[in-house]
Amino acid sequence: MTTVVLADDEALLRKALAALLPLEGEITVLAEAEDGEAAVQATLRHQPDVLVIDLEMPGMDGLDAVAEIRRVRPEQVILMLTRHARPGVLRKALKLGVQGFVSKSAEPAHIVSVIAALHEGRRWIDPDVSALAVVDDCPLTDRELDVLRATGEGYSAADIATRLHLAEGTVRNYLSNAMQKTQTRTRHEAARYAREHDWL
Repeated sequence: MTTVVLADDEALLRKALAALLPLEGEITVLAEAEDGEAAVQATLRHQPDVLVIDLEMPGMDGLDAVAEIRRVRPEQVILMLTRHARPGVLRKALKLGVQGFVSKSAEPAHIVSVIAALHEGRRWIDPDVSALAVVDDCPLTDRELDVLRATGEGYSAADIATRLHLAEGTVRNYLSNAMQKTQTRTRHEAARYAREHDWL
């Protein structure tokens, strides 16, 4: 029996997976989490064989949660669910040690087979996820995306500098570059543009 913690802010999807995964394979769902912070707490408390976590969640997102979990529990096996896989996100996740990427639209039976593969020590990146990443045309760097993401969450340049451990001038340079590349007049317009193009 493979033990799993499920983390996804979409309650309907999370509940459906919690009900369907045990029907499709030898899986026990130990806990569910609705955001990144809850995912960290549940994973460290229950120490599942596999953490199944959504990439995009409010507050602490999937990558931040994975980084925190890896710091305390470096051996944790992780499967990331995603709708949009930018190359930068794939690179970051793989660097953090995420072993699997699956589209959120995948059938539960497929997710079960990937969980089994990861539990056996293999890696898995769904072809549709890697294809999306390959054809991505985002001109922004990972750091420019980081500052735009924080801008979209309502943080000032000073707050972003503190959050990302950067100098405020560096943050302003990233924002200026992002505005140039997106041909927008303000950082908020740039963040909106990036969000509309599924870069964030």
